[in-house]
Amino acid sequence: MRDIKAKNEAVIQGKHYRFTVLTPCLIRMEYRESGKFVDQATQTVVNRTFPVPQFRLEETDCELKIVTSKLRLTYNKKPFSSVGLKINISGNFPGILPVWHYGDAVCDLKGTARTLDGADGAIPLETGILSAQGFSLLDDGGTMLLDENGWIASREDADGKDLYFFGYGRDYITCLRDFHILTGEVPLLPKFALGNWWSRYYKYTEESYLRLMDRFAQEEIPFTVSVLDMDWHITDVDPKYGTGWTGYTWNLDMFPDPKRFMDKLHEKGLKVTLNVHPADGIRAFEDCYKPFADYMGVLAEQEDPIPFQPGDEKFMKGYFDYVHHPMEKQGVDFWWIDWQQGNNSGIEGLDPLWVLNHYHYEDSRRSGKRGLIFSRYAGPGSHRYPVGFSGDSVITWESLDFQPYFTATASNIGYGWWSHDIGGHMQGIKNDELAVRWLQFGVFSPIMRLHSTCNEFNGKEPWRYNSIAENIMKKYLRLRHKLIPYLNTMNLRANQESMPLIQPMYYHNPLQEEAYHVPNEYYFGSELIVCPITSPVDKRTGMAKFAAWLPDGIWVDFFTGVTYEGGRNVDFYRGIDKIPLLARRGSIVPLDGRETGNELTNTDILELHVFAGDSGEFCLWEDDSDAAEFDQNSWAKTKMQYHWDENARLTIHRAQGNLQVLPSKRAYRICLAGMKEGCDPKVLAGGRKLKGISSKYCAETGFTWIEIPEIDVTEDVIIEMNQAAEGENQIVQRIFDFLNQAEIEFDLKTRIISVVRQLETGKKPVYVLGQLQAMDQPEELMGPLWEIITAFEE
Repeated sequence: MRDIKAKNEAVIQGKHYRFTVLTPCLIRMEYRESGKFVDQATQTVVNRTFPVPQFRLEETDCELKIVTSKLRLTYNKKPFSSVGLKINISGNFPGILPVWHYGDAVCDLKGTARTLDGADGAIPLETGILSAQGFSLLDDGGTMLLDENGWIASREDADGKDLYFFGYGRDYITCLRDFHILTGEVPLLPKFALGNWWSRYYKYTEESYLRLMDRFAQEEIPFTVSVLDMDWHITDVDPKYGTGWTGYTWNLDMFPDPKRFMDKLHEKGLKVTLNVHPADGIRAFEDCYKPFADYMGVLAEQEDPIPFQPGDEKFMKGYFDYVHHPMEKQGVDFWWIDWQQGNNSGIEGLDPLWVLNHYHYEDSRRSGKRGLIFSRYAGPGSHRYPVGFSGDSVITWESLDFQPYFTATASNIGYGWWSHDIGGHMQGIKNDELAVRWLQFGVFSPIMRLHSTCNEFNGKEPWRYNSIAENIMKKYLRLRHKLIPYLNTMNLRANQESMPLIQPMYYHNPLQEEAYHVPNEYYFGSELIVCPITSPVDKRTGMAKFAAWLPDGIWVDFFTGVTYEGGRNVDFYRGIDKIPLLARRGSIVPLDGRETGNELTNTDILELHVFAGDSGEFCLWEDDSDAAEFDQNSWAKTKMQYHWDENARLTIHRAQGNLQVLPSKRAYRICLAGMKEGCDPKVLAGGRKLKGISSKYCAETGFTWIEIPEIDVTEDVIIEMNQAAEGENQIVQRIFDFLNQAEIEFDLKTRIISVVRQLETGKKPVYVLGQLQAMDQPEELMGPLWEIITAFEE
């Protein structure tokens, strides 16, 4: 392993204490009676080689002070105590005393949890490293060490203190970035992980499973990952061996030729992961038992089991060499490590889940390719081992309502790649509306994986639901696949900039109190804000409500084209087919313009959603490599710039970098949102005016769609829009459409629309709103009217 030791100039050390100034806001604090301090990597911390920041040291025989531009640490050189160790934090925090004393409880913004198994609504979360209070603490004292060979080792002084103080105020993004420098970067995910995953706990056969994949293809529902739960292996075993929960031997009655089966899945564009429960070790009925037993010195003739020993280096080597690698040669792409049975690894203080995550992930990278596992959270630092499996939640509205907050808040401990059982796992009742809302959230969650428990009635195939739900689910599953170009750029951003795909609203609005009170609202990458609906629609209006807060600026709904003024709270109302999805004016969101298939090659039809009314830019990053580390030479980037004025212009710059990963030519489909009809687009490629351009305006959404034929990716493409003007929200028409579908009295509809139509005669919105309020109707009816009328003052 490389040297991770902090630079000597950053260290202040006494006989029993040591402080390391890592940044102006981050200080390591150690106390050990033995005087033996830890410089090795730990389970959590893998790097301390920060550039040495400027700081001042003031020291006497009985006290020392460390002063940085952000912190003032005072210490009495005795065992850490509340009277002897304190840190003052720079910054103005109204109502909060910005000082920490050793032992003080830290009020942070929370992190995540190990599992949602059995959760029916909210569960307690562990601590994170971001705090509106201005400081937080990471306790690394109880973790194991990693030796020079990368194997685990115990600390000599288990009672010593090893703390990291984060005093970043509300600079959450810098805090998270430095946390990742300390604990390891977020790895790049393989691109296939960003698509749709099919998963179900069910006794499939090779024939039935492949038939289902063919049905998905016929229905034009794309999937990129095939997840096989535990019934891929033998589960009905002789009781003398124990249970069939742990298993590594294919059930040949169900899958007579595993390699053939996985080859066919690969031909369909699917990667394969198998579920494993390692708790019972390797028993004598397993195919891999005899060679593994010989390696471990176990008496195979007596069928002695090979116990699961994650703390034993020899066992773990054999575990991969004899159990997993042979099946990977057959076609297994990565492993679902479904482990939670206890905390005993054979070594005091060592979590077997962490061992499995760490060494499985490292093993998955052994050939230099991007690693991937699918497992549970095992504490701070787990972001190094994506993807997370959140567990078996109960199928209720309460479970769904908790998951957006749970997912966004996990970013506060650097854990950005959660995968949930989308649709819920178990119990509950069949509810088509709930299934749709859960899937809509899943499309805008880190990993989109449908899943359900072993019940023949509990499946997530869209055709199991009514026709309305079925069509909506298909539409959103296709949208997730189309989002892969955007998601893969955010994948790179997470790796290079420590910016998780999903971020709570306070990340970019840390001083706005409102940003802390919308737990289910979040940023989805750099361009979008998501407001997932997690409650049923009102039966009369057909609308469900989301209470949101919009940051300053002007925002456009991705689906409806409605423009909203920000800097305020907004109650959004949506029917079953939509959720509020907002982009700031000037945003550019790239999608794959191809309509069908599981294809993951970089698209030859690039669909750009551009939000009019302001200038902006986006850089699309694309690759076809599976290399573990980012190499700029293996990626291509395409910069896009949108210039807004009366002669608006969208420039798609020529691709740069490794052009071999791109198609030589690309067609473009441009969706201009928030612009009036009649922009009269003119397209230039390489300076010449293109012919064959089509432009179509959609009155319902206010979107202008521009179709551009194939152009060489080495040419600049410029779309000029003369006499560009901001679109209108078409208030009267939208309210008519809302009333038309609402199940309320016809006469009431007539009264409402007659009041609203006064807007067309010049009456001010406040006048119309006053008349509507005087009707004394319930919020469920008035709310959608207020949303549309007050969205934006035109």
